Amino acid sequence: MDLRKAFIYSFEDEDWVSKLGIGLAISLVPILNFAWIGYIIDIMRNVIKGEPKVLPGWDNLGEKFMDGLMLYLASLVYALPALLLIGIPMVIMIVPALLSSSGNMQNVANALFAAGGFVYLCLSCILLLYGLALSVVYPAIFVEYARQGTFVSCFQFKAIFTLIQNNVGPFFTAWGIYLATAIGSGIAIGIVGGILGLIPCLGGIVAFIIGLALGVYTSLVYAHLFGQFSIIEAGSTPPATA
Repeated sequence: MDLRKAFIYSFEDEDWVSKLGIGLAISLVPILNFAWIGYIIDIMRNVIKGEPKVLPGWDNLGEKFMDGLMLYLASLVYALPALLLIGIPMVIMIVPALLSSSGNMQNVANALFAAGGFVYLCLSCILLLYGLALSVVYPAIFVEYARQGTFVSCFQFKAIFTLIQNNVGPFFTAWGIYLATAIGSGIAIGIVGGILGLIPCLGGIVAFIIGLALGVYTSLVYAHLFGQFSIIEAGSTPPATA
């Protein structure tokens, strides 16, 4: 994999300022920002096809929006188990709160409070592991969607897990580089935000814009890395022009 290319390709496009500027603005608009997810998919497709210009334009905004919407809906389906698990301790805590209003049931309420706290701790560990698992699976889902472009492709579990299993090295190389980039961006945002936060009003606005820009850049790296991975998985090599 050409790791260096994933970090610099966006700046090799002569129109990168306008393309990413529009993307940055779109990412700020609720609902419309689904189009940014579609933009990431377009980048992956361009890398896979070996397009000379990897950064797409914004002429087909509707298509990008629909791609992003499909992936967002798929992410909600994958998040359902976590949402259900979160609801369990909430119910356990609500019941003793109701019982505690009765003096005769105070001991029962205390016991249920303790049980709810223990359950919450256990479920927190499970949710942490589930979130980590999703962070690994999501790139494979993006690859499958970039190839097929259908909502159903997000749930072709055999294909998704086979894709990871048969290409462990390249996949986790891309995943690890992306994760390191995301963590590094997060640290940078924290440091810059802390410094600019000393400047009233303006500092907070500038810090927000920088944080958003770094988030966009991290997404660009993600798209190129897994576009390259898709080529390797298909048995080819990343094109030199990408």
